[in-house]
Amino acid sequence: MACADDPRLPSESIVAERAAVLCQAAEEAWRELPPGAVPLLYVIGTEVPAPGGESASGSAPIVTTVDSLHNTLRIFRQAFEQRGLAEAWERVVGAVVQPGVEFGDDAVFEYDRNKASLLSAGLPGSPALVYEAHSTDYQSPGALAQMVEDHFAILKVGPWLTFAFREAVFALGAIEREILAGKKNQRLSQVREALDQAMLHNPSHWLSYYHGDENRLRLSRAYSYSDRCRYYWHEPAVQAEIERLLGNLRTHSFPLPLVSQYLPQEYQAIREGLLEPQPEGIIRYHIQLVLRVYATACGMMEQKLLLSSSGILRPRARPL
Repeated sequence: MACADDPRLPSESIVAERAAVLCQAAEEAWRELPPGAVPLLYVIGTEVPAPGGESASGSAPIVTTVDSLHNTLRIFRQAFEQRGLAEAWERVVGAVVQPGVEFGDDAVFEYDRNKASLLSAGLPGSPALVYEAHSTDYQSPGALAQMVEDHFAILKVGPWLTFAFREAVFALGAIEREILAGKKNQRLSQVREALDQAMLHNPSHWLSYYHGDENRLRLSRAYSYSDRCRYYWHEPAVQAEIERLLGNLRTHSFPLPLVSQYLPQEYQAIREGLLEPQPEGIIRYHIQLVLRVYATACGMMEQKLLLSSSGILRPRARPL
């Protein structure tokens, strides 16, 4: 990323130099820690996507070439060694590359291991690296598992988690309307309306990402893969409506058939005794369903990440 006084995007050598400066500061801080402190590990790279997701989704991104990777490593190693960081260089464990995955407003570009085969086989002998892949949100479970097998072992995810949060909140809002719409003197929450008003009031976080007529923009503001609405949940008016939603659902029990209608996976978990039918726990569970996809791709054994509204559920010694 360019700094404010950079005349243009910085060259790879400048990026490497700045990374070495940061590494040097980190190493100096680490040496001030008590004896026995775990040595720091580093991930480097120059092909880091812009934060916040892509603003366009016309075609799949180009996979990093092996030559480009090796050139990046050479430049970074020189920058580290010039600052006396040869020992720290051996603790570089990851390099950010582009494996050809991305998402935009309404498109997901799935991992194609054939296109990434040369990069997958191009890891250097030293330092011992894996790849870090950004923008892996919304990839299928099979695609994520293939990425890990092909050495893209650090999988970055972000908008998919807030997308899942939004899904759960909107679904709970639908349940709230079903059970309370006919009750007098009962004010229903207006989460979606407050969220959309906040986005319209300050369009800076989504305007360059969404395109089309007003109906298309309305749908994108709420449902886009880019999930630009995640920048507005903290707004006081939106927070107030979320609290009203949660409060209404805490004080009024909702029948399981409604959970089945709007949140079928949570319904099944409730039926199996894995989840309490409480709104906060349901939201948390829905987000953790995404985390389970990544844990499975990485081959993790379940230490039961899933939480109920009252705490951690019993562990299971089997794959997620």
